[in-house]
Amino acid sequence: MNRIDRHGRLAETDPIADDGDELRFCSTCAFGSVCLPAGVDKSALQELHVLVEHVGPYRNGAHIFRRGERFGAIFAVRGGVVKTCVIDDAGREQVLGFHLPGEMVGLNAIHPDKYPCDAVALDTVYVCRFSFAALTTLATKIPDVQQKLFRLLSADIGKATTLAGDHTAEERMAAFLLDLAARYAARGFSATRFRLVMPRGDIANHLRLASETVSRVLRRFCDRELIRVDGRELELLDRDQLRCIARNLLPE
Repeated sequence: MNRIDRHGRLAETDPIADDGDELRFCSTCAFGSVCLPAGVDKSALQELHVLVEHVGPYRNGAHIFRRGERFGAIFAVRGGVVKTCVIDDAGREQVLGFHLPGEMVGLNAIHPDKYPCDAVALDTVYVCRFSFAALTTLATKIPDVQQKLFRLLSADIGKATTLAGDHTAEERMAAFLLDLAARYAARGFSATRFRLVMPRGDIANHLRLASETVSRVLRRFCDRELIRVDGRELELLDRDQLRCIARNLLPE
């Protein structure tokens, strides 16, 4: 869970997931649900667990992988936040997304057999490395692993659709904040208070907005008491109103 200090603020760093054990993954792990269903053979779970290699720390700005590198593994964020991005021939960066603890990075490399983007640490990041060749072999033996892998692939394919269309800056920002909150909550963190680790410029780039626009929208949200911002600490005060603003971008 996100830790709150004695002043009521979030601790300076988000907590890392527990390490699990030989029959249980970390609490935030994308494959954690595979450990839970009754009837799954424990020896098979051991076989899945030993595929995991804990890697890190990666410091702010360090690459987990680079565009064009040969694909060999997918990564689960264990602590910190990872940005995926591409840089064009003119040196312009496009931020594709932000990956929180428990989320997978590298799934979009499966078809081209090489990583199509950079994955960069935005703070101190720890990851779990899954050899994809070993994982797919095991998936043929354990239906739960295969089903989870297919679901992760399907979710990754659908992520880009939320930025399509002609939406206002307020709609995009409200949807972005609600999406972050939902993703943190799904991993057991606070659904209303979290740290915006990503710089404002990266948020603006991802939402296809100007940095000044992002700052103005956040100020308007604060003035309307929809959110509270203290540095990089953010609290959602009126999620219903934010949902109303973002209704055209939220899944039905």
